[in-house]
Amino acid sequence: MDPLRQTLNPNKRLKEEFVSNLTGSSMLEIAALSAIIPALVILRQWSSFARVNGKFNVEVATSKKDDDKVPSRRDFRSYAISLVVDYFFVVLPVLLILTVLADWAYIFTVLIILLLLCISAKRSSYLCFKGEQHSSSPRTTISSYRVLVVITTCLSILAVDFKIFPRRYAKTETYGTGLMDLGVGSFVMANALVSRKARNSISVNWKATLKSISPLLFLGFGRLITTTGVDYQVHVGEYGVHWNFFFTLAAVSLLTSIFNIHPEYCGFFGLLVLVGYQVCLLCGLNKYLISHERTADIISQNKEGLFSIFGYWGMYLVGVHLGYKILFSNHSSKKVGSIQSARARVWILAVLFWFLTIILDKYVERVSRRMCNLSFVMLVFAQNFQVLSVLMLSDLVPGQKPLALEEAFNQNLLGSFLLANVLTGLVNLSMDTLSASSVTAVGVLLGYSFVLSAVTGLVWSCGIKLKFW
Repeated sequence: MDPLRQTLNPNKRLKEEFVSNLTGSSMLEIAALSAIIPALVILRQWSSFARVNGKFNVEVATSKKDDDKVPSRRDFRSYAISLVVDYFFVVLPVLLILTVLADWAYIFTVLIILLLLCISAKRSSYLCFKGEQHSSSPRTTISSYRVLVVITTCLSILAVDFKIFPRRYAKTETYGTGLMDLGVGSFVMANALVSRKARNSISVNWKATLKSISPLLFLGFGRLITTTGVDYQVHVGEYGVHWNFFFTLAAVSLLTSIFNIHPEYCGFFGLLVLVGYQVCLLCGLNKYLISHERTADIISQNKEGLFSIFGYWGMYLVGVHLGYKILFSNHSSKKVGSIQSARARVWILAVLFWFLTIILDKYVERVSRRMCNLSFVMLVFAQNFQVLSVLMLSDLVPGQKPLALEEAFNQNLLGSFLLANVLTGLVNLSMDTLSASSVTAVGVLLGYSFVLSAVTGLVWSCGIKLKFW
């Protein structure tokens, strides 16, 4: 055996076993985490409101025309302080709740939600007394939601390699509801809600399509070559032998371009795809996908990744329709009444999707991220719309602006995710994460998350955008 491979990753098999054969946590715990994490963002936004014009805050732009606005040199010190405070108010608590404080998740959820409701009630009564009405655009909330998805994912992909990360939060083997199961689905939905298709830009442009998926294909092959070259641990049951997350995103984008459907009808067509795929699963496809048998052909080697594309594509189409209706149709203008209607729809959809998830999980087929079945798709919608509904409470503060941390990550979502993957790989190749003590693990994760936040903030402050597709 090549001695270099042994040196680079001697604990590959142990690390793969460490994330295998897991069954996940309960839907109630997923719902609790989906409430507490966005609540932390809201509390930080409200706490920073009093200093919007003070030295600890940098005014950031929320309109499309100001996307490239960055802090001036005179404001850089204030921006850096604001970024550090955001880290300690948002990133650090999320990291602790996902690791050493995981057993206290329900208690912290209740306490923070009660605090959130008390502050909401006081602010609502105050605004009513003053006769003021204010609502920020749902698109601002979507930006906060997308950033939160990326930050939580970036924290989890390294934390899962340490023993302080609860095994119930890691990806499940076949059926179940693990927190990390929701990562890819959340990325797909976040992209769908604000996609060109959702904005009714439906003209087929193959040049734009190829430009959009070429970086994803490059990253997909780059990940495949890199992980193979350094003998990095890969759980084959997740996507298959060669498939990965980036190939799935590229396939969904390509299918959406080939089948050029108006966003008004994307919801119906997406449901047809999801129901048809679920019928195939119940007719025997599910047994094939969860079996450990693999032949030499490329389809069998990557059966999980290839067949789950239909589930993710259906999810994307439904997400496009919901984004079109809630964010970009005529009723989603900046008028207070229209935005309040959009908020009500988000809350109703969150409840509806949770109800459908429970029913499908019990009477049709259990939730399975590995197959991306119908109940899993409904779980992704339920969890994500719940996060959106909590984030929409930020409307109770007039003139609310995004946090410095949000603005930085929002300008380089994929770039920050790629940096997190590189840092995760470096940590895994430089130390034995399985034998690390709790103190060491927390120290490494704190350093990793701080470096990730600092570099992302620095890149944004320099005016660098990696949204090249």
